[in-house]
Amino acid sequence: MASFQTSTWLKWQVLILIISTCVWDLITGQIRYSIPEELKHGAFVGNIADDLGLDVRELSARRFHIVPGPNTQYLEVNLENGVLFVNEKMDREQLCDLSFSCFLHLEIVIESPLELYRVEVEILDVNDNSPSFPWREFRLEIAESVALGARFPLENAYDPDVGTNSLQSYRLSPNQYFTLEVQTRSERSKFPVLVLERSLDREDQAVHQMVLTALDGGLPERSGTALVIITVLDVNDNAPVFDQAVYTVCLVENAPRNTLVIKLNATDLDQGSHGEVTYSFSNHAPARLRQLFRVEPQTGEIRVKGVVDYEEARVYEIYVQAKDKGLYTAAVHCTVVVEIIDVNDNAPEVILTSVSSPVREDALPGTVIALISVTDRDSGENGKTRCHVPAHLPFKLQSSFKNYYTLVTTDRLDRESVLEYNVSLTVTDSGSPPLSTVKTIPVKVSDVNDNAPRFAHPSYTVYLMENNAPGASICSVSALDPDLDQNAYVSYCILESKIRGTPISTYVSINLNTGNLYALRSFDYEQLKNFEVLVQAQDAGFPSLHNNVTVKVIILDQNDNAPEIVSPLPPNGSAEMVPRSADPGYVVAKVSAVDADSGQNSRLSYQLFRATDPALFSIAPFTGEIRTSRRFEEHDAPKQRLVVHVMDNGKPPLSTSVTINVLIVDSVPETFSDLTERPQNIEYFSDFNLYLIVSLGSVSFVFLVAIIALVSIKCHKDRHGTLGHRCPLSTCCSRGRASCCLRREPSGDVLNNSHTNFPVPPSVKAPPSCMEVGGSRSLSQTYCYKVCLSPESAKTDLMFLKPYSPSTAAGNNVKPANPYVTGWRRQISDGANLGSNGSSEVSGLHGALFIP
Repeated sequence: MASFQTSTWLKWQVLILIISTCVWDLITGQIRYSIPEELKHGAFVGNIADDLGLDVRELSARRFHIVPGPNTQYLEVNLENGVLFVNEKMDREQLCDLSFSCFLHLEIVIESPLELYRVEVEILDVNDNSPSFPWREFRLEIAESVALGARFPLENAYDPDVGTNSLQSYRLSPNQYFTLEVQTRSERSKFPVLVLERSLDREDQAVHQMVLTALDGGLPERSGTALVIITVLDVNDNAPVFDQAVYTVCLVENAPRNTLVIKLNATDLDQGSHGEVTYSFSNHAPARLRQLFRVEPQTGEIRVKGVVDYEEARVYEIYVQAKDKGLYTAAVHCTVVVEIIDVNDNAPEVILTSVSSPVREDALPGTVIALISVTDRDSGENGKTRCHVPAHLPFKLQSSFKNYYTLVTTDRLDRESVLEYNVSLTVTDSGSPPLSTVKTIPVKVSDVNDNAPRFAHPSYTVYLMENNAPGASICSVSALDPDLDQNAYVSYCILESKIRGTPISTYVSINLNTGNLYALRSFDYEQLKNFEVLVQAQDAGFPSLHNNVTVKVIILDQNDNAPEIVSPLPPNGSAEMVPRSADPGYVVAKVSAVDADSGQNSRLSYQLFRATDPALFSIAPFTGEIRTSRRFEEHDAPKQRLVVHVMDNGKPPLSTSVTINVLIVDSVPETFSDLTERPQNIEYFSDFNLYLIVSLGSVSFVFLVAIIALVSIKCHKDRHGTLGHRCPLSTCCSRGRASCCLRREPSGDVLNNSHTNFPVPPSVKAPPSCMEVGGSRSLSQTYCYKVCLSPESAKTDLMFLKPYSPSTAAGNNVKPANPYVTGWRRQISDGANLGSNGSSEVSGLHGALFIP
């Protein structure tokens, strides 16, 4: 029944403590809870979400968590309801040992945005430990001669609880000889002392037994007992005495081994062996104390044995006892309080609570990169720290709580300049000499599409030879984007524009990925000399960025156009009349030509390619002027045929030719028309024909009459059966036609030296009655004459128009070997009929004689 009441009382006490201590510390910005120790798993500590003013639904999304650290495994947060609960059973004595206050420090981190909260959970002591003595029995030997009032210190009891739950008092069972006195040397040091109230008499009672009870102040009260057995001795009646009961000394931490801490002195008034004192640790000295210090038995010196660390314990209490060597002696005790002096032997510790990496390069100044906590196990000035980062980096430290810092940006970042920062955080304490710790925080910078593609050149100039093959590559443009991955992928396109009203997309195209520019057509320099293409490079970022560049395409001229004759007009050239009395250097004609190409391809030169008499004429190579080289002589042919070759300066050169017929006359008429003008109507009688007949009639009349007479005689003989000569043409001697075949001997060369050349316009139609005279240089060959007469004609026109030969009759693509003899026109009073159809064909002469 008593146990049930005790349990109920404890539950109420715990509940009252929880309610009374769950408060919000507004001054420090921290949350503090208080809970008793020994709570079971799942015990409620506090609703941390409500106390922090957080939305329970956002805890998981914002990654609400406790920063791992020492002893954080005892508490946990339920993210569904925001309740802080006990995760493992806590023993205050194990966590905080004998400290009066016991706290668990938690760091709570929540992201988006990044926030830090500190939570302190005070562990309240529960009276769960009873006082205990180091021994179940205390055996004392007291001489019977001990005076009344003598004090006999006993080993103190130990209670790991604190506060009112710790050891409070002692109680001695009733007896006649001894009373109990409690000596308090420190807050936790209470020693029981037996005080002799009545003289001992060994003979009366040699052994005394008493029960010593240690009591704490908890509710309910706990206690521990030990049996005190006192044996009464006879003899040595003086015990050693220390100079003072408590000694206080200071010792620097990390003092070398064998360093003297203090030398104790205890005196014994007895003599001999009863006066010789030996020193040792008291029986209840902790094992850890025996590892750090040692006591010299003979001298009473206390020396350092192990490594003394201020961070482990700031004060040590060494309990030393002294005994003499007499029989039945009692030990006396003293306390040596050793205060440890801190030395700057611990470098600061840096803990990265949270790091946000990578960081976007467009992050605004003041963006939190990392949460940093700094600790130094030293105390005082040795434990004060200061932090800094290099000044040349775009980062700085801001202090949020004591020993807590946030690393923030001070300027915008640029990934293209620095891909990753290694921020060296240097923490230095204020000790002497100061100790430092350097912590490197890697901060990667993530890419943002903040750079447009940049072309390798501000503009491109491409030279393209004309007559290129469609689809040929013109050039390649290249743009680089210093961004990363997708933001650096560059594609190319041609911006819409027009060239002479036609979309540029019909002229060129571009490869989307490589930037190669291709021609879609063959370009002609004479039609298009240059054009511009506006190329755009665009990355694949979001939003995408672009840049433009102008590609100027210059078409290079190729020698693809032959010179064109401007004057005289082709195809028949011109006929020029030169007086026989012309002096050397007389300008006969001027050939003018143009070339659609440019540069060297259009630079023309003239040369006399072929001439009847090459020594008679010369041509200016650059102007095209044809001049006489010497005076004309009687033996010079009256008709000179000149073939002028016009050539450009291209590679390979192209050329064209024009034929000029030069007539050497005695006098030049005042007006001379170009015989190469465009065809005229048949009814039009040009002045050229009149001048031609007048000028050449006197020269050629006798020659033509002789030919006509010769032809008439031969044909007349052939009609009477005198056809003994061989005729090469089967059509020469046919019925119904006046024709004959004869063979001319070389001595009878009549027209071999006739070189008269009169171009006739193509529009002038030949009359139905004509005479064609064919010939060649060798009069041993067969000549064929064809005479065509019109019965209706009232006049006779005599003209030499074109060559006639069997080869010419077969095809006009074969050029004759001899110069043309194109005749003249003359009116006669009446016509003559030769044969039944007015035509006669004679083999032998090169030329045509027309008689309308």
